This record gives sequence, structure tokens and C-alpha cells, in this order.
Amino acid sequence: MDSHSLYPKEKSQIDSICIGSGRFLRAVLVPALVAANLKPIIVQTRGTSFMKYCSSRKSSNNNNEEDDTLTYEVDTVLHNGEIKTDVVLCYGAGTLGTDEGKKDTLELLDGIQCIKLIGVGITEAGLASASSQSMRDLFDILSRLHELITVGKIICNNPHGKISIVNTDNVPHNGDTIRRHMMTLANDESEKGQQMLEFLNEYVVFHNSMVDRITSQRPGSDGDVPRAEPTPAKALVIEDLGGDLPLGLLGKDTQDTHGVVIRFKKGELNADIALKLRVANGTHTAVAHTMALCGLLMTDVLSSPKGSIHYDSATLLMKYLDELFEHQICTGVDVTQSLSATAFDAKYVYQDWRQRLVHAHFGLSTLFITQNGASKGGIRIGPTIIDLVNHGKQISSCTVFALAAILRFLTPAAQVPCRNGIYRGWMDGTTRSSVKSDDCEKCDVTKIYADGLSYNLDEGWYEFCCDCNVHVPNIFGQERPLPEVLGSFATVHQPTYYYPVVRDYLIRKNGGDLSILVDQPQTKDIFTGIVKAVSSVYARMVAGDGMLDILKSLIHHQTCDILIDGHHPRSLDDHQPLHYKPSCIPDDSNLMEANIGKDREAITNVVFSEVSSVETVDLHTHLLPPSHGALCLWGIDELLTYHYLVAEYFMTAPSDVSPDSFYSLTKREQANIIWKALFVDRTPLSEACRGVITTLVSLGLEKDLHARDLDSIRKFFRNYRDDGIEGAERYCSLVFRKAGVRYAVMTNIPFDPTESQHWKPKPKEYSHNFRSACRVDPLLAGDRNTIENALLASGYDRTIEGARKYLHDWCDVMKPEYMMASTPHNFVLQEDLYVPQKKGRFAVNEDALNQPFAFTDILSSNCDTKCDGSEEELASVIDENSDFLSEVLMKVCEERDLPIALKIGAHRNLNPRLRQAGDGVVAFADANMLARLCIRFPKVRFLATFLSRNNQHEACVLATKFRNLHIYGCWWFCNNPSIIEEITKMRVEMLGTAFTAQHSDSRVVDQLLYKWAHSRAVIAKVMTKEYVKLSESGWIFTREEIRRDIQKLFGKSYEEFMDKTLAS
Repeated sequence: MDSHSLYPKEKSQIDSICIGSGRFLRAVLVPALVAANLKPIIVQTRGTSFMKYCSSRKSSNNNNEEDDTLTYEVDTVLHNGEIKTDVVLCYGAGTLGTDEGKKDTLELLDGIQCIKLIGVGITEAGLASASSQSMRDLFDILSRLHELITVGKIICNNPHGKISIVNTDNVPHNGDTIRRHMMTLANDESEKGQQMLEFLNEYVVFHNSMVDRITSQRPGSDGDVPRAEPTPAKALVIEDLGGDLPLGLLGKDTQDTHGVVIRFKKGELNADIALKLRVANGTHTAVAHTMALCGLLMTDVLSSPKGSIHYDSATLLMKYLDELFEHQICTGVDVTQSLSATAFDAKYVYQDWRQRLVHAHFGLSTLFITQNGASKGGIRIGPTIIDLVNHGKQISSCTVFALAAILRFLTPAAQVPCRNGIYRGWMDGTTRSSVKSDDCEKCDVTKIYADGLSYNLDEGWYEFCCDCNVHVPNIFGQERPLPEVLGSFATVHQPTYYYPVVRDYLIRKNGGDLSILVDQPQTKDIFTGIVKAVSSVYARMVAGDGMLDILKSLIHHQTCDILIDGHHPRSLDDHQPLHYKPSCIPDDSNLMEANIGKDREAITNVVFSEVSSVETVDLHTHLLPPSHGALCLWGIDELLTYHYLVAEYFMTAPSDVSPDSFYSLTKREQANIIWKALFVDRTPLSEACRGVITTLVSLGLEKDLHARDLDSIRKFFRNYRDDGIEGAERYCSLVFRKAGVRYAVMTNIPFDPTESQHWKPKPKEYSHNFRSACRVDPLLAGDRNTIENALLASGYDRTIEGARKYLHDWCDVMKPEYMMASTPHNFVLQEDLYVPQKKGRFAVNEDALNQPFAFTDILSSNCDTKCDGSEEELASVIDENSDFLSEVLMKVCEERDLPIALKIGAHRNLNPRLRQAGDGVVAFADANMLARLCIRFPKVRFLATFLSRNNQHEACVLATKFRNLHIYGCWWFCNNPSIIEEITKMRVEMLGTAFTAQHSDSRVVDQLLYKWAHSRAVIAKVMTKEYVKLSESGWIFTREEIRRDIQKLFGKSYEEFMDKTLAS
């Protein structure tokens, strides 16, 4: 053997050449070739380290000098921690890195009798172009083989006489790439170029391949000894479409022991590569950035046992990967037509990969894995996103988190300048401002994790490179490196501020590579949603919310829509329904304390987000729970026959349709008539009609709605009705959840026999979504005759004390939130309370009076299971001098600390024939009556709303004068967007947040969906303008302050008022 190579004297046995000495090649390809009875040599592309290592081994082992074979070691770390060291044969070692070494290698070929395979184990950079030295060296070897084969000095005894070229770098289509480079170099040959082209076409096969065995190096070996995981099932996959590989590689032992898999059909290798990229590499990239940021620097942390310091983190991270695979990667593989792979194939790969990932004694550097992270997001995660979106599947929060984590990793500490393309980032738990630009080489605890890149765990920083540029015109006029743009956001911002840079990264070829989703009209909006979701999570990450804390909140399978911060309206005049959506920014997020500034877009987005995400208190409704049977109104027929729509119908109803004839029809028949009249024959423009549309769309019935298919819509509700009370409970829970209503206060009328049965003898249980309110009309009106008769019939003394006890007892049964009163004009006893005794006289029907509160207007109690219950009766007439008012009602309210709710200004039975739809409005109600009550009873709290638009300003003035008065809602005829906007704006200007912006007054459960969605949109619009005005005046506010204000408007002010203690 001469000094420039370690080639054997007897060269004829050599039949394969491996160019390169990388760990993959030595740990995967060479052992497989030896097992296949091939005789390979290893030729370094540069340097002589491998030769020196082999020479030292030969010397230390005192091998027979006549034995030319060389050996090297490969360590395999078994799952139990034991290290198994294999000694691998090779039949020579050389180098192409020196002229002499290359000369020796080319001369070696003269002594070879048969050539079967050339392995190419060079780096990705070596495959980048035909002009690389590695490609030129390979071409020179092939050229020499061409000469020798042409003159018959060398043969190839592979099945078809073709030399196999096998690459061990995972560049996609690596064989095709090498072939293309060889053809390019052949074309550049001035002499014999055509002959070389023919040789390459006829005598050489460039196999596409994939290598998959995690390999590092034995500690202290200086890279000479590969340290690898146990051999995976697909350690080396080679495409052999023409059956040209050496037959030994097809042996069962080679495949079982060394993980060699041969693919004979077109597309199979592509599926293997895609599965590796999506499953193994995709999950690796997804977890590595998060782990590195959290200071978890080796992947073997994922196998942390129970009770260890990292167990909780490992469990969370593995659950994250399992969710990512199950709901995204596997689904993406299953739906795509571009891969000849199935969900079963994906699961097989993931099971194998998961076992490798949790190897307790073999891990890789997470920082090392993050290299080229910007492009890996597109290469490894992007294809899954594209396939999911193109096939109508949802993008989950786990995928969003993975993309956001990459961006967070690529965000430098703002005050540390870039040096030679190297940036410095900060780890989770370290403040961004604490990272300095001191020379890292001077610190003993600074470690190197890749060429030119270091980290310091004690100081909480790491270095990284990034070759992805982005263009964000509102920040920089031209393209700039992604980290430079991300680093320019020196302070914490709300998510909307990051939209432009996140969007541009996601569409870049060397970034997220999702531009196809922007180019397709049907997916453009979905892509925008992904951008907004990633921006929201990224904003939390850079604000300092813990990476694992964020992940913990997202780990359950959720769609990315839940992570979008707000609905981001097109303009302040947008009147699309603003549906409830839980906030993606939790109360404890650092984003809550960040100043929003004067940016109108940021203010708009935050306000709309906070309004859409606030859980509201509906402080007055006419709803009843499912436990109350038929009194719980819900479903499409109840929606369509709501008295608003009945009144609208009769404005244009045919003359031969009378109210009596209409009301004689069944509920379904009434609904059919209104549906045709208001939704088919006319455009449903009114607020009441629009409410039905919004409700059905929010329930997912848009398709049926567009088809005007009422019967199909009914089928949806029938699925719940068929399950009886359980179905009603499920439906009510669905509506409350979708509407974002924390609880609704009912209007309970226990004197109605159909309702009282649900309170006596024992109140029926109902959901926490419902709270009661008790009607006390006669006491407010001071109707002595009615009250005394009721007391007598119920066994109470007809005294003030008896009346108080009567009221106390009923409060014990109902446990109301407040008392409520709307005493009717022309107050009379119910007809069934009287029975004839003697001519001209009446006596009390004691059985009827036995019902609590058996005193009310005739209309109000004329209710059976077919009716909806009454709206509030006639307009109130309060007897302010009545003892029942001062000594009973007010005393009980003071003693029980119960407020009284007043709804003022309705004119009942304006058109009696229309029944409930026939009520009107008193244009100017007497507001002074409310003022006198507040003055006279300072220890009683009053809740009040007015029906007439004309009373709203006076109501605001009253609220500023009496601390025992709380104004709420836009009632009935005021519950229209234009009037809600006007009233809310006036109230904010006069009362700040010391009022409740809205109540639904819903009588049908479904109405919660539209009444709150419509009101939220209007209130968000009003509040956005108010905050913009405030910011222009010089006030700076935080998201936390906006959330606090919005919560007050949607129920917190009401609850604070309810908890208020009034001075004596």
C-alpha cells in the first residue's frame, strides 16, 4: 500500500466504490453492501482522516500485513442503553482530496475486474450543481470506467450489465439529480462527449434513494466512529425500476438486518420520501424548535420517566406530536391523490418513528435539528397543510403552533446585531432585553452545536442562521432577511401587527411554501385564517408567554379558527353578525399588558376580538328551561311564529286572512305561511327576518337555507326533539355555548298553572344557564282587593305582615335574581277567580286563589301549553302611596337585598286582535316616576329599561343621579342595529361603562344566537370608534383594560350593581 491511499495490492476483488466517508454512508450503505457480499472501498472527497483511522486500527490490532482488508467500528445504542459495536469490513480507503490520492483512485480502477455499484455519500452542497468538485470527481471516475469497459478490461455483472449509482443524501430525486449533473458534464466535453452520453444512458443507472437512520458520533472519536440508533425498518430505500441492482442487495438478510428496502414500482419511493418528510421529519421539526427554545437540548428528553424533572414536559410534547400526526399528517396522507400511500402506511411509519424518537439513550441535538428551520417549515409541514386545505380538511392548532414556533426561534433579540449572517435569539424564560452581544467565545459555558453556531444555556441565548427573505413594505421598502424583520418589532404588539411578515414568510419558496393556497380563489380565505392564527400564537410567544403553557392550552384537537384574534372586519361599518368565539388570548397572557397605541387597525381588531369573545349575562329574557316542558320554546316553527314576525306578516297579509283564522292554525301551519310570505315571496330584510337567517346559518343550515327548504331545516331540529327532554337539554346547551351566554335570567310567572306545576310542591332542577326572576305586579300597583283575596285564599293573614310573609315564602321557592314588575292598566281579577253565589254578588274561588300570585290581568294568565307565555302586560301604573308598595314589596326587597327590574313604556293590546303581536309603544313614558322611586327607596336597587327611543337620554341622565339605578339593554322596538348603535353611543358618552349594553328579551331559545351576534357587531363598532377617539385625545390603553371594559358592558356592571351595598 502506498502513502496516498490504503488500497489493496490485489485489487481485482473490489466491485464497489463509495465516494465520501460520512456517517450515513458508513453506518448504512457500506454494512449493507458487505452483507450483500460486495467488496466496497471508501474514498473520501477531501482530507485523509478516514485513512488514518483505518491505518491506526490496523496497526493497533497487529493485523497480518498480507491481509489488505480494513475495518471500522459503528456503535449502535440499543433501547436498554447497551452499546453494541459492529466491526465493518471495507476493502480499501483513499481520498479524492489530493492530486496524488485522486491519481491513486483512478489507477485503482485499472486493477478492478468487475464494477457493480458506486455509492455517493456527499453533502447536499455537493449535489447542488454539476460544477461541484464532488460531481466532477464522480464524472472522472465514470469516464475512466467508460474507457475500461469499452476496451473490455472491466465488466458489470449486474442483471442488465449496468452500474448502479446509489446516493446516501436525502435530497429529493437524488439519483435524477446526479444523472442530470453527469449529463451536463458530458455535454461540456469537447472530445468523446457523445460517447460518454451514450455510456451514461446504456451502462449506468442512477437510482433515487432515501436514507433514514439517525446517526451522530461516538464521544471523543472526532467523528471517526458513527454512533447510531438501532437500524430502522427503512434504513435505506432504493428505487430499482429496471431491476438493475446487484442481486445481493435483494437478499432477505440484507433487508431484515440492514433495513434495505427495494422499490420496483414508480411512485413507491416518492411515497416513502413523502412519508419520511411528513411523518418523521415533520414531527421532528415541529418538536425541535419548541424543545430548543425551552432549553431541552436533546431529543431523548422525550423519554423522561415518571417522576423525573422533565416528565410533564415530555408527556405534553409527545401528546402534541401524537395529535399533530393523528389529526393532520395522517389525514393529509389519507386524502391526497399525489402519493401512492395510505393512512395505514403513515401509521406504520409513525409507530416506527415514535419508538425511535423516545429512545431513552439516544437523542439528537434539538438545536442542530433547527438548522434551516425556515425552509423546513415549507418542506416538511407545508405539503400536509396544502393537502388538507385542498381537500376541505381543517388546519389544527398543533400545526399552527409548529409554524409559530419556527418563527419564534428565528426571532432575534432586538439589541443584538447580526454578525456575518448569525443572529442571536433568546430562550423561553429569558427576557428578550437580557440577551447581550458579548463575545461568546470568552464564556466557559458557551457551547457549539453546529459550524459557527453556539448557545449558552445559563444566559438563555442561542445563535442561528436564516436564508429566507421577506418583503413587508410598511416596515422596510425592500426585501430583508426574515430575522431582521422579526427583530425590528422591539416591543410587544398585538397579533394584527405581525400579519404582514407572517403572511410573506408562509408564501416564500424557502419559507412556508404555501403560495399555492393564495393563488387558488377557493383557498385564499383559508390561507388568510392560517396567517391570522399563526400571528396570534406567535404574538403570545414573543410576548413571553411560556411555550409549553401555550402548547398546553392548544393540545386538544382544535381548528385554527379558534386561534384567530378577532374577526378583523373590513371596515368600521361592517354589519356582519359577530358570533361568539372564545378568545385565543388568555387573561394571564403578557399580551394583555401591552400598550395598543394609536394604530386604528390594532384597536379595531382588539375591540372586535374582545366583544366577540366575552361571555355575556342576559339579564332579562322570557326563556324557560327544558325542565318546564312545553313552556321551553325552541326550534324553527317557534322562531317563525315569534310575534315580531306575526306582526310583520299581517302588514301585507291577504284580506281574507284574519288574525283569528291565523291563530286557529297549528304552529307548523302558521310557520309555513310566514316562511312563504316573508322569506320566499319577499326578501327577509327586516331585523326580525334577518335574525332567523343568522340563527340558521350559525347552526350550520346554510345549504338548506339557500335552497329555501323548510322541511330539511325541520329535520335538523327533529334530531333533537326525538330525544325528548334530553334532546332539548342538548340543544339548549348548544345554543348557550354558541351564543356565548353565561346565564340568562328568566321571567317566571308562577301563578300560571302551567308554570306553577314546575315550582310546586318542589322546584324542578334546571341548568345553571338559567336564573329566575319573580313577577310582583299587584304589589307595585297597590291593588288591595286582589292582594287581600289572594292572601285569604292562600291561608295568610290579610295584613301587611301576612303579605310580607307571602312574598318571602315565594322568594324561598324561586330564589330570584330580582323582583320584576309591570303592572297593567284596568286591573281586574281573573274570571275564574269568581263563582256566582247569589244574584248580583260574587264570591272568591278559593281553589284558584290557592295558586301563589293568583292576581294578574286576564290576558296574562290566559296561557296554556300551546302559547309562548305573555310579553309584559300593559304599561305600568304605580301607586306610589300604597302600603303594599312601601311596607311589603320594598321592605322585602330591602330585607332580602333584592333589586326590582322595571321595563317601562309598552302600550299593551294596541291591536287586541293580533294578540301578543298587537302591543305598541308609549311615545313618552313618565320617567319621573322612576326618579321618585329611587329617591324614596334609596336602599333598593332599580334596574330599568325604556321602550321608547324618546326616553333614552332622560334615562341616562337619571342614571347619573342615582347610584341605586342601573340602565340596561335596548328593549323590543329599540332592538334594531341603527337604534342600538345610537343608544349605546349615547350611553358610553354619558355613563362610561356603568350600564349593561344589552339584554336579548328572547322568548325562543334559538333567538339567543342572532340577538347576541347582531348586538355584538353593533356594540363592537361603537366601542371601536370610542376607543379611537380616546386614543386620538392622547390616552394609551392595554388589551387588559379593553377586556375589562367590554366585560362590564356585557354583564360585569350588572353583577357589580347586584353586589352593591347601598348606604342607610
